Amino acid sequence: MRTCISCQLMYSKYQGSACRQCYEDLKAKVEQCNEDLNAKLAFLTMPQPASFSDVVLFADDDEEYPVPVPAHKAVLANRSPVLRAMLDNEMKESLSGTIKIGDVSYNALRAFVNFLYTAEVCLDQQLACELLVMSEKYQVQHLKDFCQKFLVSNLNLDNSLSTYTFAHQHNFKPIIDAALTLITASMDQLASRDEYTELKERDPGLLLEIYEAYFSKQANTTILQA
Repeated sequence: MRTCISCQLMYSKYQGSACRQCYEDLKAKVEQCNEDLNAKLAFLTMPQPASFSDVVLFADDDEEYPVPVPAHKAVLANRSPVLRAMLDNEMKESLSGTIKIGDVSYNALRAFVNFLYTAEVCLDQQLACELLVMSEKYQVQHLKDFCQKFLVSNLNLDNSLSTYTFAHQHNFKPIIDAALTLITASMDQLASRDEYTELKERDPGLLLEIYEAYFSKQANTTILQA
């Protein structure tokens, strides 16, 4: 089982001198680190088919001056069952060596392809959302998990409503649950924000669902306190 150097050092330090709670917390962090490393290693070491040649991808937002994102069919086919199906059969993408990716920016496409090679990506909120949609569409589970963890861990009052709306639109349940928990715990603060007003005007049905969850939580709290 592999562990990153920083986790090894912290683990050794706390094992000898920390209180029991600190030790258990750090132990959990090390185990999570191991889990993430093993998932990354498994993703990168899957056997690659040798029967594919090179290919270029183009993003949908580059209609006038398309910029190609080069890749190898072997890598694409190995990482994504959807891309493999496109390339392994005599579809136009396989015959032409060109794949047009719709509804995605050039930066997201480039990050997506880079992740297929390296299992690494530097995320921000927008890129995480784009890549999450791509990972769902092309069935890249490792990237999907990575983006969902990022969006959940970076939830705050400023992005909770927009993140919830995005997750609800695409049915990403872990993000929906996490965002809804934060929202229902902060309704008084959120109700005075512009994002709340915009959501009320744009999608009152979604706001109604939030209030249903909020009132349900309030009722449960009252029952427990009674």
